[in-house]
Amino acid sequence: MHLHTGTHAVQQLLGMQVNMDTIFTTWLTALIVFLVVFAASRGKKLVPTGVQNCVEILIEALLDQFKTNVGPKYRQVVPALLTLFLFILTANQLGLLPTDHMTASPTSDINTTLGLALAVTILIHALYIANQGVGKWVKHFFEPFPVFVLINLVEEISRPATLAMRLFGNILAGEILLELLYALAPWLIPIIWIAFSVFVGVIQAYIFTTLSSVYLKHSL
Repeated sequence: MHLHTGTHAVQQLLGMQVNMDTIFTTWLTALIVFLVVFAASRGKKLVPTGVQNCVEILIEALLDQFKTNVGPKYRQVVPALLTLFLFILTANQLGLLPTDHMTASPTSDINTTLGLALAVTILIHALYIANQGVGKWVKHFFEPFPVFVLINLVEEISRPATLAMRLFGNILAGEILLELLYALAPWLIPIIWIAFSVFVGVIQAYIFTTLSSVYLKHSL
């Protein structure tokens, strides 16, 4: 049995090997998120209904969580965190479609999850400098004592790596198992696993975004 999951349509672009399927699904994910948010925000009503109601319930729950994790300045990072959650949530579900590997979840590609994790890391340090200054930013690497600098640097490096690997590993493993189930028992069992995978996709998006908000706390 040959598994398509985890393989990519690779092309040379500007001297680099590019996973074109990941590029395609990344832009597809962005388009879906844009259309959903556009539909939810167009013609907003005081008493929400339909898509607006669903999106508002989701956003209000996330805002409460962000406020708890980040603190009173949480609104500085709300746009980034909400965008991150909606993107990952949508991306995680693309691989559940019973099509070829061109519609695999972009989050089943380590390049995507590492890119997201590095973006969060850059945001953490940029906000730290913007809110507390370069001096305080440099100083925090040597706290509580100067000898801890190596430990702090290792922590800074491992943080995006663990964020990326957790999301990548869970989504890829789920898609591999789903492909195996389609091959072995193409009717009932895959449907049950798809329902479970939808739940896992939501949880993984929540975990990634929540951990990001916790890491952002000290920057504000």
